[in-house]
Amino acid sequence: MTKKKAYKPGSATIAMNKRARHDYFIEEEFEAGLSLQGWEVKSLRAGKANISESYILLQNGEAFLFGATFTPLNVASSHVVCDPTRTRKLLLKERELASLFGSANRDGYTIVPLSLYWKNAWAKLKIGVAKGKKEHDKRDDIKTREWKQDKARIMKNANR
Repeated sequence: MTKKKAYKPGSATIAMNKRARHDYFIEEEFEAGLSLQGWEVKSLRAGKANISESYILLQNGEAFLFGATFTPLNVASSHVVCDPTRTRKLLLKERELASLFGSANRDGYTIVPLSLYWKNAWAKLKIGVAKGKKEHDKRDDIKTREWKQDKARIMKNANR
């Protein structure tokens, strides 16, 4: 009989790009794998990743993650030269890549990374096809969010 793996508390999320949801309307989401080196996997397990300044670039029928920073660990292998901001290839199916190329070529659309997380033993990146928000759209979102908070507070106090 095989033993069940013990449940490890904590989230599978490694890094979030909260700025993307603030600055863009996310219209479509995709899940992409990442082509990583060994030291990068170790730093991801330690939670030392930042995707807030990163973006996705489509070249030659492939997708790449630019600007993501994976801080190397001090205890990682010393004979490997670690480049924290190297370009990483995204692993997507051809149909997904074709859809991304079509979406990115539309006027005003871009592809942004949304979150980096573990799925079983694999690091995955959630990317989204996004359209930029105007300033008044951002204000509307803030107003809606604050109204939801106020409504929840009123309902909580009304039940007392």
